Amino acid sequence: MLHALAGWLTITLLFPRWPQQRREATVQAWAQRMLRILGIPLHVHGHAPAQGPMLLVANHISWLDILVMHAARYCRFVSKSDVRHWPLLGTLATGGGTLYIEREKRRDAMRVVHHMAESLKAGEVVAVFPEGTTGDGVTLLPFHGNLVQAAISAHAPVQPVALCFVDRATGKNSDGPLYLGDDSLFTSLWRTLAGRPFSAHVRFGEPQEANGRDRRQWAEDLRRDVERLRS
Repeated sequence: MLHALAGWLTITLLFPRWPQQRREATVQAWAQRMLRILGIPLHVHGHAPAQGPMLLVANHISWLDILVMHAARYCRFVSKSDVRHWPLLGTLATGGGTLYIEREKRRDAMRVVHHMAESLKAGEVVAVFPEGTTGDGVTLLPFHGNLVQAAISAHAPVQPVALCFVDRATGKNSDGPLYLGDDSLFTSLWRTLAGRPFSAHVRFGEPQEANGRDRRQWAEDLRRDVERLRS
């Protein structure tokens, strides 16, 4: 909690005066420190993008995903609008550059795609979870192509990313950090902290161009790429 509060104060008081590069480095260092405090080792496989523009497309398991990916490589996330209103975490997410989407409103998706394309054209690294919700860590849900349109519009490459949490004793997928169904944030947080120790793995695939694919076909191909990375 002290580390989270320190992050909140940094975002509130210092970020408005800092250049973007310093803010990005601070977010990544803060996320790495938080994982160490939580006792969650981070293992990064493959190569994170050295610079943008790049759209990262990842599977979605837990509220921890954003923290883990920030620790591996700073990026601007697209997240559901509910996160903005989470106590403390909402401020941290907003300060980290998160773009919010009202998933129930189709027009809002168009607005977010426009802002994503602008960020990509500005040379930023943006990350999305095209499943649209958290999964069980075993089966990938279908990938929605709406947000992939931003990469097509900005003529930016996309890099598939696979996330998994592994039980440190058995080497199998851990269900500790899952955030499913009727779970509240605090229930999931308690289960994560009080459960069996696990490690976080981030696997970066190879960047790719659209090469004439529309958003739907590209999303389907990216889903297969993420599945291969997970296995």
